[in-house]
Amino acid sequence: MIIYIHGFGSSGEGSKAKILRELLEDEGFIAPSLSYVPELAINTLKELIESYSKFEKVYLMGSSLGGYYAIYLADLYNIKAVLINPSVSPTRTLEKVLGEQENYYDSSKFEWNKAHLRSLEQFEVNNPQVERYLLLSQKGDETLNYVDALQKLYGCKKCIEEGGSHSFDGIGRYIADIEDFFEE
Repeated sequence: MIIYIHGFGSSGEGSKAKILRELLEDEGFIAPSLSYVPELAINTLKELIESYSKFEKVYLMGSSLGGYYAIYLADLYNIKAVLINPSVSPTRTLEKVLGEQENYYDSSKFEWNKAHLRSLEQFEVNNPQVERYLLLSQKGDETLNYVDALQKLYGCKKCIEEGGSHSFDGIGRYIADIEDFFEE
């Protein structure tokens, strides 16, 4: 089972989730819509991992803030994760967006505050076990600097592309790489 973890302000119905759901449906794939509150999102993901892992092997895919959560959960449960333009320092990057935010799925509003920002600190992994990760990054990411992820995850398997965007243009080209990584 592959659990996809969306990024900040997104949902399990985002464009990347829809593409991956279609391409990975034979593998078993879910993309839950998670709370913007970090503890609630992590608790939901823990429940899913613990539930599915009773019956099958579980893998994670995380994009942006979802990549940060995936690092924490992969470390906690000793499972593999694919990280797509991951945020590795969300307390720094999400400090810029304190205040009212809009969900990309339905344009609903939510308040991102300092308590949410501070709560992210408890999910920091200082020495990630790099063999658990496949890093997919595009240098053209307008939101996050790919070099931060390279430094944090030094030594992991990686595919770094010129150009692209924070959405990771053309994710479908990496399905075989993702499947191979999970099967290793």
